[in-house]
Amino acid sequence: MAFPRPRPARPELPRQRVRTLECGQGAVRAVRFNVDGNYCLTCGSDKSLKLWNPHKGTALRTYQGHGYEVLDAAGSFDNSQLCSCGADKTVALWDVATGQVVRKYRGHAGKVNCVQFNEEATIIVSGSIDSTVRCWDCRSRRPDPVQVLDEAKDGVSSVKVSDHEILSGSVDGRVRRYDLRAGQLYSDYVGSPITSVCFSKDGQCTLAASLDSTLRLLDKETGELLGEYTGHRSTAYRLDCVLSEQDTHVGSASEDGNIYFWDLVEGSLALSLAVGRGVVQSLSFHPTLPCLLAATEGRVQLWREETFQPEGDAATT
Repeated sequence: MAFPRPRPARPELPRQRVRTLECGQGAVRAVRFNVDGNYCLTCGSDKSLKLWNPHKGTALRTYQGHGYEVLDAAGSFDNSQLCSCGADKTVALWDVATGQVVRKYRGHAGKVNCVQFNEEATIIVSGSIDSTVRCWDCRSRRPDPVQVLDEAKDGVSSVKVSDHEILSGSVDGRVRRYDLRAGQLYSDYVGSPITSVCFSKDGQCTLAASLDSTLRLLDKETGELLGEYTGHRSTAYRLDCVLSEQDTHVGSASEDGNIYFWDLVEGSLALSLAVGRGVVQSLSFHPTLPCLLAATEGRVQLWREETFQPEGDAATT
């Protein structure tokens, strides 16, 4: 006789601040978990990129090579390479172990806001204030992009990559999804400049944050508006939106120093976390745990669920 499976535990949200990293790299423009959530990257206004173990609070390596502020970064699936982009109009490919720049891609006509690897880390996708998304071949010596997506009418603020799609958000108020298998472009008009986009974990929905202080959940296939989430403040800065690790909640950074989480289905405000006095610029949600990184000014905070027991002195740092 088969026993019924135990009911899955109710999804938790990060509620306690476990650790604060003093990054020492000017303002932290972006914080990003790596693919398994064991490490993170911080992008500094002092031109540096740093690799951390945020759970222990240890800085592992600093990567120097950008000529101006670093605005975004991502790690490859096997943790052997990083990509980053910045206000110097370049995209850089790094070797994690040596700390060296493997390749620099120049082609964007303005600052580069966002970068992502594809799943195999053979292509870097970058979005820029120059209104283009460019795809760079990591294995080739060719200096020019293998593809330029120039449909946006204003700067590209955010890109995400799935196994066969590129999702982009633009200041022109449109979420664009390029289906690479079908060779199709799908565009949804939100109407307010978009600061951040992401896929839901199940691949059925897209989430877009915009400067009318609203998050919108869209059906990926039809573009139907499934939910709207308000209560935070987003009117001037390029702020991140996130989905929790089980797609149960949507979250947003805010210009009022808080992080907000809403119930994805009900749309009700579930939680606000007081991070600090300044703008919460960047967020990164752990891929499998109720664990969140938040960047404000020159610091990154690690938040965990209420039942989490910090080891040693973590809670006091």
